[in-house]
Amino acid sequence: MLPETLGGLAAVAGLLGVCVGSFLNVVIHRLPKMMEQEWHAQCADLRGESPPPAEAPLSLAKPRSRCPDCGHQITALENIPLISYLLILRGKCSACQAPISLRYPIIEALTGLLSAYVAWHFGPTLQGAGALALVWALIALAAIDLDTQLLPDSITLPLLWLGLGFNLWATYTDLSSAVVGAMLGYLALWSVFWLFKLATGKEGMGYGDFKLLAALGAWLGWSMLPAIILLSSVVGAAVGITLIVAARHGRNVPIPFGPYLAAAGGIALFWGESITRSYLGLIG
Repeated sequence: MLPETLGGLAAVAGLLGVCVGSFLNVVIHRLPKMMEQEWHAQCADLRGESPPPAEAPLSLAKPRSRCPDCGHQITALENIPLISYLLILRGKCSACQAPISLRYPIIEALTGLLSAYVAWHFGPTLQGAGALALVWALIALAAIDLDTQLLPDSITLPLLWLGLGFNLWATYTDLSSAVVGAMLGYLALWSVFWLFKLATGKEGMGYGDFKLLAALGAWLGWSMLPAIILLSSVVGAAVGITLIVAARHGRNVPIPFGPYLAAAGGIALFWGESITRSYLGLIG
């Protein structure tokens, strides 16, 4: 495919990604709150009580976004990805001038850049379409885990099945490798979890991490799992040690592992085969 055509495709994918990033900000902010409301309702039902009144029933579509400080409803002009934050609002609420988190434009820009790279890397193919869905889901999961130390089943489980679905046509790997990858991905971290718990009496990670690695195994196959685990562990250990040494993070405060798994999965999506060949060459 001509570079000019790929460049145009990447530009379109980048613009789409920025818009998707705006939606991902909604998912990142609201999905944990929706889960919490559901948990409270389930607990009340188990106790035979009436569900507790929610401050405002949440969905990903309703109610419209508001400023958390003054309640100002965000207008359409104030909701244009990146442009509103940088040029119209200049990082502050138009009503009360409260600062708006930098996370919002960062998520939009990151989603746009990665979407453009996916289009450039894979071109207009089934691989490219699937890679966009995978990258968008990984961005949402990483941000939610950073905020709440949760990896929602409502994202990880559909992601696992979607990976198996794409590999019905051997899009990223053959179906048998995808199925084995999902099984081994879950069992690998499940085993580490129980070994750590038996040795220390503490839980070293959450079940969401097992499901995320299983989903990555379903997408990329079992042969990518060693590279994903190695990359995520090295980066996670380096960041954790840095935070502890800098006295910004207590030794007993858990560090979410999901963002490192997500980053490693993204790296494996683009360069996994090269990394695996280099790794096998070193140990061979």
